[in-house]
Amino acid sequence: MRVNAKTLFKKAYGNFCIPAINISNPEQVTALFATAQKHQAPFILQTSPAAREYISAKMILSHIQTASTIYPDVVYAVHLDHGNESHVHDAIASGQYTSVMIDASHYPLEQNISRTKKVVQQAKPKNISVEAELGVLSGVEDDLEVDEKNALFTDPKDVVTFVEETRCDSLAVAVGTSHGAYKFSEGQGLRFDLLAEIQRKLPNFPIVLHGASQIDPDEVKRINNAGGSILTHAKGITDDEIKKAIGLGVCKLNIATDLRLLWTRVFREYFRDYSGEWDHLIPGKKYMEALEKLIHQKFRLLNCVNKNHLFK
Repeated sequence: MRVNAKTLFKKAYGNFCIPAINISNPEQVTALFATAQKHQAPFILQTSPAAREYISAKMILSHIQTASTIYPDVVYAVHLDHGNESHVHDAIASGQYTSVMIDASHYPLEQNISRTKKVVQQAKPKNISVEAELGVLSGVEDDLEVDEKNALFTDPKDVVTFVEETRCDSLAVAVGTSHGAYKFSEGQGLRFDLLAEIQRKLPNFPIVLHGASQIDPDEVKRINNAGGSILTHAKGITDDEIKKAIGLGVCKLNIATDLRLLWTRVFREYFRDYSGEWDHLIPGKKYMEALEKLIHQKFRLLNCVNKNHLFK
């Protein structure tokens, strides 16, 4: 059952969190739907502008539609991640997205409000929920790159005005996470003081954490042992931080880097160990098997296993 993200957040707030998984190939779509149906866990499937360009938006949406017929007992939303106005327009026109993000966080506050408000006015009549972002995350995701010196924490004093004026349905905040594998480079972790203040000002309003992959150090070690060169200080968000964040209003957790690290490890190890092989289908199957285990771990961590009945 395809729903909009706002529907998921109403049930999740304060109790569990919806994993928002960025996908860019059919292996990821298959593993996500199969795992969600097996464990009756609601989820958000996200496509970034870069993923939509990689194999075309129509192609990736057709993968999703087909998966929903093969695995009919799932509850999910289809979300556009980090879109601009052009991306949002295309997503709404497709009739396949139930949620969109307008990312105007790099603009001054008033311009961010204005651009977000226009998207909300376009999406709401179509029953499409809108995520906005206030504050700027550092790091790299797809074709987005922000230097740490240019990253800005979300200012709690701005959140009420922003939400009231834009009428967005959820708000992505900058409270210490970053995009890509090199998170928390200064070791500060999440700013729970900011999260708590944001929740106080916006009670019962869904908060989103971007850059929330966990960066398993064992995966990094295995990648490097198979010829990679990922810096060993790569660090992500911890289990305890995630659980605490859920209690502070975080209803949506974006996960992308963990899937990419897993893909890199599986393929590097396979072609290291079987250097004479060339068929991608074998490591592709291994990736889907490993990905199902990873996604199940995320579902359990976010306490969303066996929650589908809440939406039927």
